[in-house]
Amino acid sequence: MASGHRGPKTGWDDTMNNGCEPVDEDSTPTVSSIDLGLIVRLFDQTSDVAFFVKNALGQYLAVNDSLLNRHGLTRKEDAIGKRPSEICPGDFGRVPTDQDTKVLRTGQPIVNHLEMQWHRPYEPVWCLTTKLPILASTGQVLGLIGFSRDVRLQVESHDIPAEFATALDHFELNLNELGSPSALAERSNLTLQRLTRLTRRLFGLTPSQFITKTRIAAASRLLLESKESISEISLACGYYDQSAFTRTFRSATGVTPSEFRKQSVTTV
Repeated sequence: MASGHRGPKTGWDDTMNNGCEPVDEDSTPTVSSIDLGLIVRLFDQTSDVAFFVKNALGQYLAVNDSLLNRHGLTRKEDAIGKRPSEICPGDFGRVPTDQDTKVLRTGQPIVNHLEMQWHRPYEPVWCLTTKLPILASTGQVLGLIGFSRDVRLQVESHDIPAEFATALDHFELNLNELGSPSALAERSNLTLQRLTRLTRRLFGLTPSQFITKTRIAAASRLLLESKESISEISLACGYYDQSAFTRTFRSATGVTPSEFRKQSVTTV
């Protein structure tokens, strides 16, 4: 793939056929491969999606403008050939690097993983991240391709059904209630199937992902803005088992609550 940038030599040729090749059966041109530079140009038009291609060492071969903006970079050359841990400090750079290592080692994709990422200057943003391995015909993992999409409200607030909006307001004020999709559906006077369709349309999330996002977002704010203990924050956000809270928080952010509080203070 001709990206316009050449990464370090890794044994993977990052060029592919460009353009179209004719099909013998009917001589009709068809797309057999796409130039990587064209894909990057496409994703450069998306401000809420960070797109990337990485080689077998987890180093960037191609990135879009949104990824640069998230890391406070101005040139794509500043990212090419580097791992996430080299352009993002601390655990917030370690987490995607560890994800890459796992995908490259196992060949198993990561699909729609809900996680908190950071934009510079210091700004937490929720994303759904997908990373797919790039495989040779032999099954060898040559690299990976993926994107992180910001989770944002996808419709105007007045389009949200009134009972559902009331249930959401109640949940945000009482995070220790409505802890399951079925409870949220009942409070909203919706079937579970209708609730699932609604949260996907409004937020791009499943009901379970939405509940987790709301609770962990509230917990992260309390960790930053209050002096409450982690056990108090855990209870306030609906986690009666602090170890379960720590596991969920770490899955979403890549760090424990105590590490988040400590690192966030030093990052600001």
